[in-house]
Amino acid sequence: MAAIKSFVVYFVLAAAAIIPINAQLTPNFYEKMCPQALPTIRTVVRNAITNETRMGASLLRLHFHDCFVNGCDGSLLLDDTANFVGEKTAIPNNNSVRGFDVIDEIKQAVNTACKGNVVSCADIVAVAARDSVNLLGGPCYPVQLGRRDARTASFNDANANLPSPFSNFSVLLSSFQSQGLNLQDLVALSGGHSIGLARCPSFRNRIYNDSDIDPVFAASKQKNCPVTGGTFNTEPLDATTTLFDNQYFKDLIASRGLLHSDQQLFKNDSSDSDQLVRKYSTNPISFASDFSASMIKMGNLNVLAGNEGEIRMNCRRVN
Repeated sequence: MAAIKSFVVYFVLAAAAIIPINAQLTPNFYEKMCPQALPTIRTVVRNAITNETRMGASLLRLHFHDCFVNGCDGSLLLDDTANFVGEKTAIPNNNSVRGFDVIDEIKQAVNTACKGNVVSCADIVAVAARDSVNLLGGPCYPVQLGRRDARTASFNDANANLPSPFSNFSVLLSSFQSQGLNLQDLVALSGGHSIGLARCPSFRNRIYNDSDIDPVFAASKQKNCPVTGGTFNTEPLDATTTLFDNQYFKDLIASRGLLHSDQQLFKNDSSDSDQLVRKYSTNPISFASDFSASMIKMGNLNVLAGNEGEIRMNCRRVN
């Protein structure tokens, strides 16, 4: 526990040195208009994780899936209506992305604390992701704030833009590069799989058919993920699934990546991807630093700011 505390304290101090990438956003955006905004978000996130540890990973994933579809604009939160189909029911999200009820709870609490509708849903998602990581032992990086919320969402773009757990390395890298992210971002952000669970259908083919998998590990997962059935059975994404650490990379080196897309980052050769995995597996400080920088970079993707978009009263529907 002492190691975790020192790890977190280091990044509370060091993260301040990270230079904002988007001049429209600032970590102090709510400092004057609502100083209670960020503490309120953190309190709700802490309570949610206390009730269900897995929720931390779910809130992190929510941010990723929002940002990769036309930017970090809260579009993923919009419910379908009689004449509108959004991102929630797209294949990568349907019955998979979760935590919407926690975002609703945060929005209500923040609106009460701020005595009005001043904090965007997009910012709430970004801060909730950071707090989830930090509360589970990871770094506390400065979230850039000032995003506004989209008035629309794209079902088709969600299907096209989000990487699949079945993707090969070239597809993964291409997906990240299309967002302005690079190889280091791909490997560092994949380390978000340090926490959370995956459902059987997302790794079934790997544990029965992939050759780059430890046979003992595969056999252990087959017990809970049969060839047919077990649709809602889950397995941890790494060996320390409730702690944000660098175990994920150690598992890749041992051919124990749960998802096909995970193991694609490590081929046991001299590739740049392998070198990053090896570095992160032995240097948790380096991983935390690069993860923080990549999260800030991802959080700036195609944001709405100024007079663009709106600040939703209810994160599930436009005003």
